[in-house]
Order: sequence, then structure tokens, then C-alpha cells
Amino acid sequence: MKVVAIGGGTGLSTLLKGLKNFDVDITAIVAVTDEGGSSGILRRELNVPPPGDVRNNFIALSENEKLLEEIFNFRFKEGSLRGHAVGNIILAALTMMTGSLTMAVERLSELLAIRGKIYPVSDELVRLVAEMDDGSKIVGEMNITTSKKRIKNVYLDREVRALPEVLKAIENADLIILGPGSLYTSVIANLLVKEVASQITKSGVDVVYIANLMTQPGETDEMTLSEHVAEIEKYLNQRVDLVVANSGKPPGDVLERYASEGYEMLKLDLENLDREIIVGHFVKVIEDPFDKKLKVRHDPEKLARTVLKIAR
Repeated sequence: MKVVAIGGGTGLSTLLKGLKNFDVDITAIVAVTDEGGSSGILRRELNVPPPGDVRNNFIALSENEKLLEEIFNFRFKEGSLRGHAVGNIILAALTMMTGSLTMAVERLSELLAIRGKIYPVSDELVRLVAEMDDGSKIVGEMNITTSKKRIKNVYLDREVRALPEVLKAIENADLIILGPGSLYTSVIANLLVKEVASQITKSGVDVVYIANLMTQPGETDEMTLSEHVAEIEKYLNQRVDLVVANSGKPPGDVLERYASEGYEMLKLDLENLDREIIVGHFVKVIEDPFDKKLKVRHDPEKLARTVLKIAR
């Protein structure tokens, strides 16, 4: 069974952690518009596509996930490398050695023998642009999410082509999954790349949207589930066939901390969605091995089992 998962950030990697334990041919397609943290610095200083989201998916698909996470996610705390993750530096170095992020991913995939394929949606440097509800235009992912304005429309600062491998994977897919991940900066960012949305339509296979657990400050404040779906369909240029949404909640103290940072559980206005929806308790709370904070994530196994039921 060929499953193509499109997104970025921690959401997509969480899904992959679950799927790799089943007999599935996995292809992950990752956005390249990240400008924050270590990825943003490497992008600006070395003129390479941001490696952070690719790094997360390598960890998720590796056989020895815990060991690779300890190595790849280790961040230097001082010196000129302060803030950089080891995995980002390795991917940036391989990108410069091979001439492209795609080749870097291919080399590292061979070395680590990961369970699946990972492709950046494009090999070109590109930035996300947002038109806000007040008419202003903001360039760059970090600038957009920190503007505290409502996003009206997003597009890329220039036209870039998807990798041929990306289009081929979509063409041959048995199921296409969008998300979970930041609505505009992880999921929709992929759909803005030339030919991706049209290739999904051309493939004729079912498209599943896995909604986020929470709204994200500066990006989807106060947006409901139906509004998330409407935005996905706006850029996909077709209806999604099925929506997967969470109805569970994390413990009260964890929820309070997230609320203090501007996050809210995604409101499930199911009455506004006239399509098939699977609702379940997909929340899992994990401890971050580096800052020791409790983080709210999708449950990888529950999510993977739900996806497989849909596919079959």
C-alpha cells in the first residue's frame, strides 16, 4: 500500500512514527519555507533549503528512533554553533557537498536505511508571502506567524517547480494524507508549489486531511475545524474525501500552560462539514527530552491505525 503524507514540522513526523510499524510504502513530502531557528540561520548563511523538517522525518522513519533523536536533535548551547541541531548541520553539509537537498536526503537515507522515502517538495529556495486581513503583505514564515494579524491569503514569492520524484509519488499513491501540521506554513505551503495540487487531483485517489489538535498563535487563532478544511480545499482546488479530527483533551495542567501561550483546542463544528469525518481521542502527552516540558502530540499508533483502516 503506497501512502503519501504531505506536511512538515512535528505533525507529519508524528504520523510517520506510527506508519513505519506497519506494512506500508511511505513517502513523506516536506515543505521548504521554514525560516525559524537553526534552519533559518543555515538557510540565510549557507543559501541552502531549510533542513529542519526533513531532519524530523528522518528521525521518525529510522529503525533506532530514540538513538537518532538523541544525536540529530542535540543542540549546541554555546559557541558559534549555539542553537544549531546536529541533524541540521549534517543535512546542510551534505546539501553543499552534493549540490541539492534532494541528493543530501538520498545519501543520508542510504546511510541510515530509513523505512520510507522523504522528499523536499522542491529543491529551490522560496519564501512564503501572506496577505493579511488588513491588506498588508508579509514575507517570510516567521514574520507571518509573529505578526498577530489574520491571514487572508498565502502564496510563494516566486514560482518554483516540484521535484519529479514528488509528482511521481503522488501519481502512484493509493492514499494521500494532508497533515497534521501548521495549516499555512507546513501543509498549504506544499500545495503552493507548481503542479502539486493539480497532480493530486489528477491522481484520482482519496485525500484525507488530518486536522491539528490545537489552533496555533499567529497562524490559526480562533479558527474552527470547518475553517481549516475550507482553507485546505481552497488551495487544493478540490474537496477532501475524509477528515480525521481529535475529540480528546490533555490533562488540565498541560492544557492551562498551552492556553497561557495562546493555544486552544481546535473547535469541532461538525455541523458545518458535509463529508465523512472520523473523530477520536488522538491526544498523547510526551516529555521533551531536551527541555523536559510536557508536549501535546497526536498518538502515533492510534493515528496510523486509523489511516490504515481508511486505506483498506
